[in-house]
Amino acid sequence: MSKRKEITGVTEIFGVMGYPVAHSLSPAMQNKAFDYYELDKIYLAFAVPPNCLTQALNGLRALGVTGVNVTLPYKEVVARQVDLLSPEAQLIGAVNVLRFDQDRLVGHNTDGTGFLQSLEQDAGFTPAGKKVLVLGAGGAARAVILTLARFGAAQISIANRTRQRATELATEVEAKTGQKAVGLSLEPSELKPWVPEADLVIQATSVGLYPKGESPSWFNPDWLSPTALVCDLIYRPRPSEFLKRAALRGCRTLDGLGMLLYQGAQSFTWWTGLEAPVDVMRQSLLKQLG
Repeated sequence: MSKRKEITGVTEIFGVMGYPVAHSLSPAMQNKAFDYYELDKIYLAFAVPPNCLTQALNGLRALGVTGVNVTLPYKEVVARQVDLLSPEAQLIGAVNVLRFDQDRLVGHNTDGTGFLQSLEQDAGFTPAGKKVLVLGAGGAARAVILTLARFGAAQISIANRTRQRATELATEVEAKTGQKAVGLSLEPSELKPWVPEADLVIQATSVGLYPKGESPSWFNPDWLSPTALVCDLIYRPRPSEFLKRAALRGCRTLDGLGMLLYQGAQSFTWWTGLEAPVDVMRQSLLKQLG
């Protein structure tokens, strides 16, 4: 890996758009990947205030930006403003990466497949035929759930604070993939019976995010099977309090850093056609996290 070239009038521009976005770890990760191949490209952070999304997309297109990642709160609304969706984006109904192909804006989603790659590469877990319990039904949970169903999870239980949202997502999973899914509330009496039989438990709510670092009060780790793989999509702090408690139960654990890494690596490959330098990108993330 060599020193970055000078930025010139022909340097290709990439970035991440969201609001807020200053905290994103993606610019450092993607720029390290560009440096690895000595590519004349740069990756920036674009803060897009509410009600400015359409103008921002038009501006990026007009300025010749090649591609961007999309983060909160725009993943679902962007999916309705592109010219073409990849099969993954169609399935999930959300976009986390865009590419400007001449006059077409193409939307793709690497969140679900990024999580799947983390499961397989970092934990040696394949979802086919397995029972999965997901806590939460937000955007990240949606990508994970629909991808796991697409890759053959035998049963997916979705527990959410608003039971109706979990039930609606479960109905969508069955309609789109043919896999069995059920919606639950987070009430302990309703949730508890589903936990011991789960091969994979995924914490996909915002509970535990830095700096609070708490563990879900409505979930008892004693319900877990010690043979289960327990994941938390949070990657700061590392490990989360939820994963610490699962480890004390004897469970294998996996945090959200791999999902962040692999969704970014897949975005890099989709933009450039090159194999992503995953180890270089991983080291960049670890350095930023201290």
